[in-house]
Amino acid sequence: MSVEFRGVGGLGQIGNINKTEKAQTNSKTDSIRESDHVQFSSVLQDVNKAQAGTDENSVRAERVAELKEQVAKGSYEPDLNKVASSLLQFLMEAK
Repeated sequence: MSVEFRGVGGLGQIGNINKTEKAQTNSKTDSIRESDHVQFSSVLQDVNKAQAGTDENSVRAERVAELKEQVAKGSYEPDLNKVASSLLQFLMEAK
């Protein structure tokens, strides 16, 4: 069984319409590409800054873990002079 298309709107016309549409869409996308730009939100910038500071965070986390371990064992002995000076400074600022 074979089907033949004849008359107006044959295969040649369909091919021409597709070619002109492609040419038009290419010119549109080219003009859009020239004006495309990327802008990141401030939240994403903050996340990037936080990830950059992970070394500081990891050092601090290690120190906190060390102190928690000392408290759990009962071997934690804070510097009482530092505690007293910090407490006095806090009380003086509160006035």
